Amino acid sequence: MRTIRVETSAATILLTEEPAPKVRDRQTGEIAKDAVTGEALMKVGVVYLEDGESSLLQVTVPESGVSEGLALGGPVALPGLIARPWESVFNGQSRHGIAFRAAAVTPAALPASAGA
Repeated sequence: MRTIRVETSAATILLTEEPAPKVRDRQTGEIAKDAVTGEALMKVGVVYLEDGESSLLQVTVPESGVSEGLALGGPVALPGLIARPWESVFNGQSRHGIAFRAAAVTPAALPASAGA
């Protein structure tokens, strides 16, 4: 499956949901694991602001990539952010979207405003 690197240097990214375990199976509560390393995966919610537009994103990160010092509403960095298109059929219904994954989520500084 093709992955697309996401350039974040011109964006402001703010934490909207604290890191939480990513659930693989809602019925059993099984936590998702990285297919290569076997490490538990976490999900975080962010708002991605760039060029006057905003998007709410759910981003998957490995458990070891969740840094201390994250604050709701605070700026974060998502090093190694990639987007991966996906498509599936469940009960005859076709679904598709874009999954986002980063190597880590770390506290960041807000960019200096141009008018300040």
